[in-house]
Amino acid sequence: MAKIKVLLPQFGMGMQDGEIVRWLKVVGDRVEAGETLLEVEAAKSAVEVPSPGSGTLTEILVEEGETVDVRTHIATLET
Repeated sequence: MAKIKVLLPQFGMGMQDGEIVRWLKVVGDRVEAGETLLEVEAAKSAVEVPSPGSGTLTEILVEEGETVDVRTHIATLET
């Protein structure tokens, strides 16, 4: 099985980090590419983060309420 890293995307040129507001999926859930995985707050606005691929969410590395830099590995999917 292949692993897919879920990275915190950069939603704008000035965005350097984001706070994980809410995970919409839990470890063990099946997700499809493009399906919303979580909500992130960046620059005072909430943004939905889509899944980069289809598979099973196998780990969440950043918990709700934590702030991390753009391109940080925040979760892993297995195909």
